[in-house]
Amino acid sequence: MNRHFENLALALSALRANLMQSILTTLGIIVGVASVITVVSVMQGFSSSITGQFENMGSNTLVVEPHVPFRERISGVRAKLTYEDFEAISRRVDDIEIIVPVIYQMPGTLKYRGEQASLQFFMGTVSAYAELNNHFPENGRFLIPSDDTYRRKVIVLGSDIRKDLNLPAEPAGEYVELNSQWYKVVGEMEAQDSFLGFSRNKMVIMPFQTAVGLLREKASEKMQFMIRVHNIDDQDRVKEQIKRLLRKRHNIGPNERDDFKINSSDQMREQFETVLDGVTFVVAAIVGVSLLVGGIGIMNIMLVSVTERTREIGICKALGATRNDILVQFLAEAIILCLLGGLIGIGIGYGLGAVVELAIPGIPAVVVPFWAVALSLGFSSLIGIVFGIAPASKAANLDPIIALHYE
Repeated sequence: MNRHFENLALALSALRANLMQSILTTLGIIVGVASVITVVSVMQGFSSSITGQFENMGSNTLVVEPHVPFRERISGVRAKLTYEDFEAISRRVDDIEIIVPVIYQMPGTLKYRGEQASLQFFMGTVSAYAELNNHFPENGRFLIPSDDTYRRKVIVLGSDIRKDLNLPAEPAGEYVELNSQWYKVVGEMEAQDSFLGFSRNKMVIMPFQTAVGLLREKASEKMQFMIRVHNIDDQDRVKEQIKRLLRKRHNIGPNERDDFKINSSDQMREQFETVLDGVTFVVAAIVGVSLLVGGIGIMNIMLVSVTERTREIGICKALGATRNDILVQFLAEAIILCLLGGLIGIGIGYGLGAVVELAIPGIPAVVVPFWAVALSLGFSSLIGIVFGIAPASKAANLDPIIALHYE
């Protein structure tokens, strides 16, 4: 055991003696690990944010939306949902606790006293939306039923929009301009994390019927229904009832596909997480190629180091160092270089992730999972072993007599 510690001490001493060479040798590992950690932290941040947003909706929530396959959509085919569909589902489908219609429109510009703010989207909905999504006003009030009945031109602001327009801390009662029309502000929503890259703090919410009047014939293409069922055990039955009802209302034949889709919040969360995990894996794998390049660089530098230290190796063997001692020393040097590069890369990756979070508005807080750190360090050690074997073996196999006479 003491002999192994001596070999480790000799390896550290050799690395310190060639500090600049050691730093340059580890650059490939540092860049590779930092890139992997940065990519994984950003993508996992998105994944955590999405999971949190869907948890707010609840696992017993369904979303009904128009749907056309991509190939047909790019050729101009459009699907629609109507307010009459909404009313039919409300009246004829059992076990629905809450159902709200929603219309999304992107993007827009809001103006107030010479200031203007870019909206990521504005949304038309009804008063029950706040309860269904567990998202309530920070100041003022949310929409009320009479807003929708009388198509009032009132809006509730996202928190970032209020700040961008320099509105008062309690903006209720102020008037803002959207698409050349004036709207009265009645409240400001609680701040929330971004969702799928969109900041929900940069949106405004207006009464559903007001949005229908604003978008006119395009409203039915952008309409969705959000539904909460009383009991999650009834979810599949409710989905089937909605499917049969909409197929009948849309005159869809037995062998024709649906022009809508119905997803539960759990299904949507799983779909998004699957996509993000896939993207994370692919990007991390591509970036991870630089780790292999770094490993090859370490092997080359170590081979050069063996040549430069031939006389040193000969002296060590003459003083009693065994083949195993030389092998362990050079292998330890390679592993230590890779581990140090991995640790430095992890630190830089953390920092770059934080910079990305600050530099891109609306991006979720980055998350660095333990498995990413462990995998980076484990892979770095593996690279040190794999690419350190050749130089270490070359050094261990040197003939001491030839090595002593090497110039």
